[in-house]
Amino acid sequence: MEFFTGFAIYFVIWWVTLFIVLPYGNRSQIQDGEVVQGTDPGAPTKSNIGQKLLWNSLVAAIVFAFYWGLTGYFGWDFSDIPEIIPAKPNG
Repeated sequence: MEFFTGFAIYFVIWWVTLFIVLPYGNRSQIQDGEVVQGTDPGAPTKSNIGQKLLWNSLVAAIVFAFYWGLTGYFGWDFSDIPEIIPAKPNG
């Protein structure tokens, strides 16, 4: 796998895992009892975005390592994944 191809795949994995990591650890203003007037009560009080970005980078690196292991080391490809709905026989 070339560097830029691997970087592009990691970048896509990073963005997908970001939406998985973002909700963890959030506490809403209602849960903390500190609703600021003019804001949504469900808005988080502290986002801890720096910590979440680091955790997301770690999760994305693990997923990418798994992907790299399957494709680079074992030589698997998307064509090796069996079809969900098998093709109908021509008869």
